[in-house]
Amino acid sequence: MTKEELHISLKSGRLSKADVDQLVNKLVKYPDLVGELLEAILLEEQEGTFNASWTFRHLMQKKLDYLLPFFNEFTELLGSLKSEATIRAVACVCEMVCVAYFKKKDPAFQKVVSDEQLEKIMTACFDWLISDMNMAPKVFSMTSLYYLGLKFDWVHPQLRLILEDTYASGTTGYQNRAKKTLDKLAQIGR
Repeated sequence: MTKEELHISLKSGRLSKADVDQLVNKLVKYPDLVGELLEAILLEEQEGTFNASWTFRHLMQKKLDYLLPFFNEFTELLGSLKSEATIRAVACVCEMVCVAYFKKKDPAFQKVVSDEQLEKIMTACFDWLISDMNMAPKVFSMTSLYYLGLKFDWVHPQLRLILEDTYASGTTGYQNRAKKTLDKLAQIGR
């Protein structure tokens, strides 16, 4: 697949789940196109579409390590995102990265990902968690922040305060994840 073919696929109207799956199956053979996908996410932010972010999320679910050569570009785009659809997809990828780094202790991630990049993820996740948007990015963010708090001590107390403050007003899904996160914090004494 070429860059041009990727852009044609992304611009061909709203992609169905089957279309995304088909595109991801092609992209699995072309890890260098992840950079193009990240650029497309930024372009789609301006256009109000989300084919690139949806495709990116599904590709990362299959091949998260493809993100590593482009990790700086990924963390740089986090603060500029405004579209809830894009943020939802990217917040999910942030959660995948945090799980790989902290829970799975994946050596590739621990070697490549810097503290500065983790801090950019942390800033974005706090912004998404306290913003007035749908619950899905908030749920992904609270999990990412739980893991980030294992490295950055000040995160857990702030996360606890936010979750306790917003628990009652959250959806059932938000409350379930918040309760699990609060329980985990209690288990580790935070």
